[in-house]
Amino acid sequence: MAGSRLEKFGTVYSRVRNLMRSGVIKPSQKPIWFDVYDAFPPKKEPLYVKPHTRTIKKQDPVPEILYREDEIRAKFFEQYGTGYRSFLLHKPDFISTCQRFVDKYMELKSRDELSEAALFEETGKALLAEGITLKRRGAPPVSAESRESRLTDVSAEQQVVGAGSEETTDATHTHTHTIGRNDSEKL
Repeated sequence: MAGSRLEKFGTVYSRVRNLMRSGVIKPSQKPIWFDVYDAFPPKKEPLYVKPHTRTIKKQDPVPEILYREDEIRAKFFEQYGTGYRSFLLHKPDFISTCQRFVDKYMELKSRDELSEAALFEETGKALLAEGITLKRRGAPPVSAESRESRLTDVSAEQQVVGAGSEETTDATHTHTHTIGRNDSEKL
């Protein structure tokens, strides 16, 4: 018991008494209260007894607080990730890309009556017009206009190549010749 530091095992009196018996505490170092306690012991031994209380799981009185902006932020991080810039917390006037997106989203929502998906896309385009580049997860940063223009360019090229080509077949090779405007006039 002398090595125990918990008040659960024995009383302070029994621990001091045992330390004195083992010689750790000399009789000249004994506490003042020891002789009084020894002469007038308590009628009931002061032991540590763990209280037997039932713990009833109470519901948390504070409900979860979710704002509309939290849903927008969740969609933003799902679509664009954390972005390429870190949060600069040492600057008091720093506004994150996500916060700029939420602010612009709310501004556009108050002006226009668009569906949520269209409003989300319009917010991305508006931020791009302001010079803030958003990078979708797993894709390079591309604006919506340039992506659409590239698709139309590619489809237009395929239509032109498909309409103006002739195939000639030899016994061993297939040759494709593209006929331009000047070539068709000569034929």
